[in-house]
Amino acid sequence: MSTTTERVLPAAGRRSFFGRPWSDYALFLILLGPNLVLLVVFTYRPLIENFQFSFYDWNLSSPTSKFIGLENYREWFSRDDTWTIVGNTVVFTIAAVVGSLVLGLALAMLLDRALRGRNFVRSAIFAPFVISGAAIGIAFQFVFDPNFGLVQDLLHRVGLTSPDFYQDPHWALFMVTVTYLWKNLGYAFVIYLAALQGVRKELMEAAEIDRAGRWTTFRKVLLPQLRPTTFFLSITVLLNSLQVFDIINVMTRGGPLGNGTTTMVFQVYEETFRNFRAGYGATVATIMFVVLLIMTLLQVRIMDRDDQR
Repeated sequence: MSTTTERVLPAAGRRSFFGRPWSDYALFLILLGPNLVLLVVFTYRPLIENFQFSFYDWNLSSPTSKFIGLENYREWFSRDDTWTIVGNTVVFTIAAVVGSLVLGLALAMLLDRALRGRNFVRSAIFAPFVISGAAIGIAFQFVFDPNFGLVQDLLHRVGLTSPDFYQDPHWALFMVTVTYLWKNLGYAFVIYLAALQGVRKELMEAAEIDRAGRWTTFRKVLLPQLRPTTFFLSITVLLNSLQVFDIINVMTRGGPLGNGTTTMVFQVYEETFRNFRAGYGATVATIMFVVLLIMTLLQVRIMDRDDQR
């Protein structure tokens, strides 16, 4: 007994906060420390500096800046083009999120069946996701060309005239949105396809035995099981769609007619690197961050309420 006591007491003496040994905390710092350092240096530090820059009038090429307080924010809320840009961002984001979720789930349900050649089709749907957005934007410039593009040819065959996607702001925004959906649809498709593998088959069989219709089974049995996946996709697709720059820059450069397809993230680039107003660009980026933070917190709260029911 004495030998056992002598072994236990030193171990107890080495214990630290919450009854855990110092070695656990040392291992925690060794494993997590480098990631925390990178996160602080490349994420939180730029975020804080961006917030600071939003209170300055700073030409990106100048080594000096002038503190102007909330003037950048006042200008953003009072400019005539602000609400056009916000409207473009909202329309593009809603179409991207809803389109990706609906089409991704529909394709996943279709290709979850034992169909001939389904693996090839799955790969074909996912392939655009890994291709550069700039390359896809250049390719789709020819697809939507009103003179000799693929869309023009298909519409001509049925007796219709192709819209001028590069002169009409509404059609230009439609063109950019369709291009983005085509590129990123594979992401939602793959996530939903993986989620369908975990659906409880006994519930689906029970609904079939109870003679529930396809729509009722889909709405009452399948969708509730896919709710966590839908929640995850809604956040990630929302964040990704709000950061789209390459496709817009290649296809329209924010036009036509000035701001026809300009979104908030493209405005950040335009004000910072074209107009050299880094302070104003930081203001737009800060407003975007606050909006995204609020929307994410609301989505998390809604999801928590659903889980508690």
